[in-house]
Amino acid sequence: MKVIFYTREYPPYVYGGAGVHVEYLAQELSQLMEVDVRSFGDQKEQHPQLSVQGYPYENPIFDASDKKLKGVFQTLSTCIQMNGQAVDADVVHCHTWYAQFAGIVSKLCYGTPLVITTHSLEPLRPWKREQLGRGYEASSWIEKTAIEMADAVIAVSKETKEDVLKYFEVDKEKVKVIYNGIRLEEYTPTAQTTALEKYGVDSSKPYVLFVGRITRQKGIIYLVNAIQHIHPDTQIVLCAGAPDTPEIEKEMEAAVAAIKNTRSNLIWIAEMLDKPSIIQFYSHAAVFCCPSIYEPFGIINIEAMACETAVVASAVGGIKEVVVHEETGILVPVEQHQVAPFAPVDPEQFSKDLAAGINRLIADPALCKKMAENGRRRVEEHFDWKIIAQEVKSLYESLKTNS
Repeated sequence: MKVIFYTREYPPYVYGGAGVHVEYLAQELSQLMEVDVRSFGDQKEQHPQLSVQGYPYENPIFDASDKKLKGVFQTLSTCIQMNGQAVDADVVHCHTWYAQFAGIVSKLCYGTPLVITTHSLEPLRPWKREQLGRGYEASSWIEKTAIEMADAVIAVSKETKEDVLKYFEVDKEKVKVIYNGIRLEEYTPTAQTTALEKYGVDSSKPYVLFVGRITRQKGIIYLVNAIQHIHPDTQIVLCAGAPDTPEIEKEMEAAVAAIKNTRSNLIWIAEMLDKPSIIQFYSHAAVFCCPSIYEPFGIINIEAMACETAVVASAVGGIKEVVVHEETGILVPVEQHQVAPFAPVDPEQFSKDLAAGINRLIADPALCKKMAENGRRRVEEHFDWKIIAQEVKSLYESLKTNS
C-alpha cells in the first residue's frame, strides 16, 4: 500500500500541532507502507519507504496581491503544483485547509480515495478573518468542499467529530475518531537544563510554562492577563512565537510590557525552539498551562504530560478527552460567547481561574508530582503513535477494499 500526504508543514518548517502530527504519523506509517509526503517548502528527502518533496510557496506573480489574499493565492498555486507529479497512491491524505485543495484536485483528476484529518475547523475559527480577510471565505469553501467529498474524515477527538457532523454534510459512518499521539521514547523527562540556562530560567524555582503560537485560538492573552494573579515568586515562561497577525503581535507585546513593569520573572521566548530544548522546558516546569479557547485536540498537553508535568488547561474541545480533571491536571471551565470571536463571556474571570489553578498546584508539590506521574501513565496507555498508525492503516485498507 502507498499513501500520499499533502501538508503545509513538514520539518524543518513546523510551527503548529498539525505539523507535529504529520511528521510523526508519516514516520510511523512508513514502517507499515510506502509514504510520499508533498509539502510546502524546499524539502527533498529519501528514506526507506518515506519520501519528502517540498513545493515552492513564495511566488513573485502574487507580489502585487492584497496582503491578506496573497497567502490564499500562493496556497492554491502550491496545491496545483503538488498534483503536477503523478498521483500513484492507493490513498491521498490531507492535513489542514492549506493542503486540502491539493486533495480536491487529486480526487477529481486522479480518482484516488481521499482522507481528510480535521486538525481544526474554519467555522470555529472566525478570528482567521483578521489574518485572511475575504480569503477566509476561500479557506472555508475549500475545507467544506474537501470534507464533504472525502471518502473518510479523521476527527482528532470525539467533540471534533460532533463539530464535523454539525457544520458539514457528511455521513457519520465516514467520520472516525483517531487521536493524535506522541513518540514516547522521545518525549520523556530529562535532567538537562542548558536551554533553561540559555534563556535565564532559574531551574531551582518553580515556573509555569506556555508553549504555542500567538493566536486568538491559543488564548495566550488570557494567560498573560492571569499573571497579575499568580504568586509573585512563580516564574512565567512563555515559549510563544509565529503571531497570526501584526495586530495580535502588538497586543501581546503591550500586555507583556505592562506585566514587566511590575514583575521581573516573566520570560518571553519569541523564537521557535527545537524539540530537545522544548523537552527541557516541559521537564522542569512545575505546571504547564494551555489556555486555548478552541482546541480540537491539544497535542501540547500530551507533550507536557509525557514529560511528567501537571497541566492546567481550559475545558474546551478535545482537551477534555486528554487531560483528566483532578487526575492529570486541572480543567478550567470557560463559558464562551456563542458568536464570534468565541472569546470567554467574562475574560477577567477566566484569567483569574487559570491563575487559581496554577497557584493551587504550585503550592502543593505532592499533588503536582502525583498528577505528573498520572499524566505520563495516561499518555503511555492512550497516545502512542505506533498504535495510532495501525488505526490509520486499517482505515486506508477499508477504503481500498471498498473502492
